[in-house]
This record gives sequence, C-alpha cells and structure tokens, in this order.
Amino acid sequence: MDMDETIDESDGTESGITACLERTNGLLERMLAEVAKTPSTHAIFVDAGYLYAATGRLVTGTEDRRAFELDAEALIDALIDKARTIFADSRLLRVYWYDGARRRIHTAEQQSIAELPDVKVRLGNLNANNQQKGVDSLIRSDLESLARHRAISDAALIGGDEDLVSAVEAAQGYGARVHLWGIEAPDGRNQADPLLWEVDSQRTFDADFFKPFVTRRPAVPYEPPATALRPSRDDVRFVGAQISAKWLSARGREALVGLLPGHPYLPGSVDQELLVEAERLLDYSLRGQSDLRRVLRDGFWDHLQKCY
Repeated sequence: MDMDETIDESDGTESGITACLERTNGLLERMLAEVAKTPSTHAIFVDAGYLYAATGRLVTGTEDRRAFELDAEALIDALIDKARTIFADSRLLRVYWYDGARRRIHTAEQQSIAELPDVKVRLGNLNANNQQKGVDSLIRSDLESLARHRAISDAALIGGDEDLVSAVEAAQGYGARVHLWGIEAPDGRNQADPLLWEVDSQRTFDADFFKPFVTRRPAVPYEPPATALRPSRDDVRFVGAQISAKWLSARGREALVGLLPGHPYLPGSVDQELLVEAERLLDYSLRGQSDLRRVLRDGFWDHLQKCY
C-alpha cells in the first residue's frame, strides 16, 4: 500500500496516528491557553491574638488590648494593598480574621470587622484567662481546605505560634505557597523558629507600618496587675521542669521512652498540656511569646533527659 495514501484513522496507520496526535496537541494547547488566562489567587490569614499582642507591644509597650485601640478596618486595607503589591499578578480571595470570644459570640469590634467587604471572621473560644483556644485548628482547616480545592495559590499568614507549622505543611502539601508575615519585635523574635523554617518566604513589618493604626486609650494610665508581669526565663524553665516531673510521675518510663525519639519536638497533645499547665502556674499567657515557649519546652526536656 502506498504510504501517501489517506487511510481512516481507526485503522491505526501512520497517517491515522498523526491526525490523532494533532488533535490531542490542539486540545492541550487550548487547555494551556485557558489556564494561562486564569489568574492566581491569594488570601490573607490573620491570627488576631498575635497581631494585637505584637503590635501593642511594639507601638505602645503593652500587649493588653484594653490599653490601646486598633483601627482594624484601616489596617486590613493596608494589608490588602501590601498583598496587591507583593502578589502583583494575583487576585484577592478574602481576608480571614481569627480571634477569640467567649462562647464564640462576636464582640462589637469583631462584628464591625465581620461586616467589612472581603473579610471573614472566624472565632475560637476565649477562656477565663482571656486565652484563645481553637484558633490554630481553624487556621489549619481553612488553609488546607482552600489549598486542596485550588482556591488559592498563595497564602499570607500573619502569626507566630509553632502550632501553625502543621497548617503550613497541610497547605504546601496541596501545592499552595505560604508566606509568613511578622511584626517587628522590640527584643528578640516573636515568631517560632520551626514556623520560620517551614514557610516559603518571610517578611517583617516595622513600627512605622503599624503606628498609624494604633492609638493609646486616653483613660487612666493602665497598671497591669502583678500577676500579669512577664515572667523571667529562669522561672519559665523551672515551671517546665516542674511539669515534666509531674508528667513523668503520672505516665512512667515507658511513656518517656516513646517520647525521646522526637526530641526536641513534643507531640501536639503533650505540648498543649504543657502550655496550659504552665500558663496556670505562671498566671500568665504565653500566647505570642515564642521565646518563652521555647524555654518552657527546654525545661521540660532537661528534666526528662536527666531522668533517662
């Protein structure tokens, strides 16, 4: 048979295969062109507990929300503008604002934030010591879900807790890039090292960025109670060792042997127990205090290793 003769493609001849390939290539080209026209999407995830504590300490010298006012609406607009500059070829999905509230009932301030366009407020619980509970799990759930459904290609995360590492890993596992935005710390760092190591990029905003949005309340000068004073590193390390001794006494050496291979990291459940008990003993919130939380874990590990 002449090779130049046109044969029906279903015969599996060279001309049929060539035509099939041409159709497939044409389809792929159209698909790629369509994908190229689809803009990438980004979202901003704000841990409000970290934001208030770090910003208050940087601008006013106190982490207590009662001592200053934060113009959240103007700050959110500024963050959106910053993201628009950084992710120039991307569109904003929305801003996720994570905060705590008693019985998860919005405060007046949180309600006003929730009413802003392109902002979604997500609430964890707020316990008797004004400590947020459940916020980190909300961030992980949203980051993972949005990345899994290809709703975002980039996530700007404003937070500092080591507990957020799992949220970053979950989003990255589905192909999203996570960019950590931090707030300048007057002394040392206010973001956990493991979190800094895990993200795709890091960016820190200084006091000049936040000053326009923070105002001291002109009421009677705020005097924090003695129990609210920041504990020393030695005190925190001692408490870590104290809790370690109690933990070892309750669980025994078998549990210790299972824990040691993970050093210097603690399982999430153990780490959470350590944090809650330490805050109770210190009568001080360690949220946003990544340096003290590291010292606490060091104290916990020091005692365990001495007993091994």
